[in-house]
Amino acid sequence: MSFSDDTTPSFDAMGLPQALLQAVADAGYEIPTPIQERMIPPMLAGRDVIGQAQTGTGKTAAFALPLLARLELGQRPEPQLLVLTPTRELALQVAESFTAYGRHQKGLEVLAIFGGQDYASQLRRLQRGVQVVIGTPGRVMDHMRRGTLKTETIHSLVLDEADEMLKMGFLDDVSWILEQLPNRRQTALFSATMPDSIRAIASTYLKEAVSVTIGSKTVSAQTVNQRCLITNGLAAKQSALEKLLEAEPCDGVLVFVRTKLQTVELAEHLVALGHAAAALNGDIQQSQRLRTVEQLKAKKIDILVATDVAARGLDVERISHVINYDIPFDTESYIHRIGRTGRAGRSGEAILFVSGRERHLLRAIEQATRQKITMAELPTVATINERRIALFKERITRALTADTSVFEKLVGEYLRENEVSGEKLAAALAAMAQGERPLLLAEPDPLPASARLRPVASHSSRPSRTRHAETQLPPEQGMERFRIELGSEHGIKPGNIVGAIANEADINSRHIGRIAIYDTYSTVDLPYGMPEHILRLLHKSRVGSRTLRLQRCGEEASQQQPHRAAPRPPAAARKGGATAGRRKAAGGQRLQ
Repeated sequence: MSFSDDTTPSFDAMGLPQALLQAVADAGYEIPTPIQERMIPPMLAGRDVIGQAQTGTGKTAAFALPLLARLELGQRPEPQLLVLTPTRELALQVAESFTAYGRHQKGLEVLAIFGGQDYASQLRRLQRGVQVVIGTPGRVMDHMRRGTLKTETIHSLVLDEADEMLKMGFLDDVSWILEQLPNRRQTALFSATMPDSIRAIASTYLKEAVSVTIGSKTVSAQTVNQRCLITNGLAAKQSALEKLLEAEPCDGVLVFVRTKLQTVELAEHLVALGHAAAALNGDIQQSQRLRTVEQLKAKKIDILVATDVAARGLDVERISHVINYDIPFDTESYIHRIGRTGRAGRSGEAILFVSGRERHLLRAIEQATRQKITMAELPTVATINERRIALFKERITRALTADTSVFEKLVGEYLRENEVSGEKLAAALAAMAQGERPLLLAEPDPLPASARLRPVASHSSRPSRTRHAETQLPPEQGMERFRIELGSEHGIKPGNIVGAIANEADINSRHIGRIAIYDTYSTVDLPYGMPEHILRLLHKSRVGSRTLRLQRCGEEASQQQPHRAAPRPPAAARKGGATAGRRKAAGGQRLQ
């Protein structure tokens, strides 16, 4: 976020309180970006503003810092500031930014509210009191209608990524929310583009607004080779990282995750696999963080698992790979991350993990960097085994350069005392050195074509292939099977299941796996590691007047009635072969 223009003022000259200046310094920012330079003063003065800027220009700080400066703290927290965002991911990111910038403001309470999250936790936080609320339009409307989000004290409103809210069908919701805030004294609207509908909102609800347009100047280094992998589910993401670390010829590796807890958990997992890894996050004392970076430079550590804040300013020449384990929500963070490799004219590798529902973030990154990110494939078992064999041979070569005289004597004695060949003895010693971990991975057994589940197309007049539950294929990698207590006898169809799950869990229909419908129940495959509070919501979700009662397969055993005859063969469907009705059910749900 540094610029070389000597005329650019510092944050100190903008009139921000000392608590916010300290937070800015903690984040490593020295001088404001253009949009911050032009937006902060009028917002501090209470003016309405319109900012046209791409993601990655520093717009979150442009509105967060002046609005935090205008909050009244020290009394019972009441909502004073409302920020509307199009997605839950952006809501969380903005909430994290407000929390970080306000870390030295005593009594500040920030809350993100969005669809798919349990109401109870949101209600408890709202009842305790918050000054800053960041949310998606749908869930904000729900709380307003319930009376759980009080609007009387809200004096400032931010519409972040207004054009994205328009694309997602939130325009009417946003207008309704604006109508419910009669005491609003300041409104800020930010949008990458300015279609007529957004201009209409600005002209209707903003008064004498200061308008600022900023072009994005950020591009990524040409020395960095950028690739991405589609990884749906936590298990698939973790497996992909393990394979990459084995197959890629790496030197130093920087793995970026979103949370501090993830840095510790993932680093511990990598250490258990035999990697020299360590965590780097904001909760670690500065002295320890410096020691960890020095260990990376000295090749005592090969992998750092870090958050964005912890890795800001990190400059280690030996970093050959940057792996975006969690895709960043803004392009500025992405550019900063991959800038940690490919330095000083050296080439570097940047690998991005993307789930199907995060493709819009991938497109935003490509637009900001003006570079196409290549789709890559995971290393095969054969590739990993080739790499393992090569490394094993390198270990032998290194061992031959050391003083082995003692072992030569012992091996000679053993050969004279036992009838065994030198090759057999060397193989036995290699097995001892390898330990219990197999040197080579086993090749997966390919399923015969006759055993693969074929999707049932809506236009097919042929009956679906008959299968019993006992012969159903296991879930794909990264997926987990769940049982639903509704079947064909209840009139359930794949589209009903997809629509209910997509709506309540906020899961893109592409991430819903195999669906099999039986007489009295159905099964559905969902991404592994679904949060328990989402599963509880799905358990109570309804299709028509009936409850799904979704639960993991196997958990229902103790709740079932005595064994009955096997059900009639199911009508099985997989996501790729969804019917038109199913697509309508899934596509008609709106992301909250």
